[in-house]
Amino acid sequence: MPKRNTGKFEPIASFFDTHYLQPGKLPGMVTLVARHGEILWCHAQGLRDVERNLPMNRDTLFRVYSMTKPVTSIAMMQLYEQGKFLLNDPVHKYIPGWRNLRVYKGGRYPDFETEPAASVMTIRDLMTHTSGLTYGFTERTEVDAAYRKLKLDGSTILTLDKLVDRLAELPLEFSPGTAWNYSVSTDVLGYLVELLSGQSLDSYFQEHIFDPLGMTDTGFHVRPDQQERFAACYLYQSGNTMKLQDDPERSRYLKEPKFLSGGGGLVSTIDDYFRFAQALCQGGEYQGQRIIGRKTLEFMRLNHLPGGQDLPALSIGGFTETPYAGSGFGLGFSVKTDIAKSATIGSPGEFGWGGLASTSFFIDPVEDLVVIFMTQLMPSSSYPIRQQLRALVYGVLD
Repeated sequence: MPKRNTGKFEPIASFFDTHYLQPGKLPGMVTLVARHGEILWCHAQGLRDVERNLPMNRDTLFRVYSMTKPVTSIAMMQLYEQGKFLLNDPVHKYIPGWRNLRVYKGGRYPDFETEPAASVMTIRDLMTHTSGLTYGFTERTEVDAAYRKLKLDGSTILTLDKLVDRLAELPLEFSPGTAWNYSVSTDVLGYLVELLSGQSLDSYFQEHIFDPLGMTDTGFHVRPDQQERFAACYLYQSGNTMKLQDDPERSRYLKEPKFLSGGGGLVSTIDDYFRFAQALCQGGEYQGQRIIGRKTLEFMRLNHLPGGQDLPALSIGGFTETPYAGSGFGLGFSVKTDIAKSATIGSPGEFGWGGLASTSFFIDPVEDLVVIFMTQLMPSSSYPIRQQLRALVYGVLD
């Protein structure tokens, strides 16, 4: 893969060193900037494991958390291209137990007061997080408290089958299509990928996305041959410090999981994820391998939120992997709709997403630009890294 080091990108490395590494706010990071299909700059700095004083490297393996969601969304739309479903199909067509979903009115688990949903949940609602589902970690409502009690964000005993069955017993936060709330919707899509393809989610990803793109380091667990490259993950502490959250030598990622989370289960490297992101930047194709049709991808990149609204206008929860106004949501990632309103540099139609441990990527089709940032600090809202990174990158573009 071509790599060209240019001095003009050094201010980016210097900024992160001065503002994040030296003060001990982040352990380390790898940053990649590519344009017109060529990697212009890829730089690793800091440590992948502070406790063992191990350096961050370009081939370091990261927990990408919600950067799994675009992969699952592409998998679903591959099946859409095969005529396996329509976006306006009701979810209960494929999950019969979801036929009579109800919406929360009051009470707490297990004694909820509910009412019938005013609308039917569709597959499009799952893909756009307008389903009425939620996440337990948001800690905002009695419904997400039930998710925490039942460990529906992921646990050692959870499976996709169990997730779908348990969600059928819980109320929605709102009637589908009426609001936006970040949720386990993409995990349900992972279940549907398995159902519609007849393959487990990991084998489907491997055959239809990872193998075609040459993504040899991406999967739902860390293989023994990868373990020495696996980064530690840290948790933000008040006072702008951090503590170890997941030790790479004892991590649950070292074992194959029962729960294949299409919403947040993958580990990857920056070069592997570049192959996926570059395919999206090039209309669905990378190095002669097409993973999605050009028109399908164009459709996914539209703002699919009701009435063309942006995220702040429709969101009922405080959590999102993109803090910007002026961003809508497509089928699997955020989509920039209003540059001035976003108060961040970019182009109309830019799309991307991030992960809970502060990883992120964005694709600017107008500039033919791919930017990927990998680190391991939870939560992603700890620092305004994503806004700062885009200002730095656009500032050095020709």
